[in-house]
Amino acid sequence: MQVRVQEAGFDLGAESDTFAAGVGGAGAIVTFTGVVRDADGGGLEAMEIEHYPAMTQKALEAIATEAKIRWELSDALVIHRYGRLVPGERIMMVATAARHRKHAFEAAEYLMDYLKSRAPFWKKEILSGGQADWVSAKADDEAALERW
Repeated sequence: MQVRVQEAGFDLGAESDTFAAGVGGAGAIVTFTGVVRDADGGGLEAMEIEHYPAMTQKALEAIATEAKIRWELSDALVIHRYGRLVPGERIMMVATAARHRKHAFEAAEYLMDYLKSRAPFWKKEILSGGQADWVSAKADDEAALERW
């Protein structure tokens, strides 16, 4: 299991290939990549993501371990970026591997829902014209956690 919180971008193909090469015996590999999207109404210049390194790393490792145990994963990978990102840039990646696709898909969704709602990151949208707004929790994201 690998959890990385990093400022630098990542190569989706290389990360996927490396992950897949290390999961012998898995019958399914699921990957998801989150991309910075424009703000509601448009005009997003950048998103600034802040975090406390030791707290963030520990929290992400704990939830990845939970997913690995709960769905009997062969392996899991979580990458989440911080710093200044512009629309279209990759913000995060989750990869899961399991003997069966249902477990790989469910674990990946679980990790994505957790990252969206509970991971200790603070996001600020910088809009065209200089307006900056902190991103608030959304009811839909919170509701997604209820199924787990």
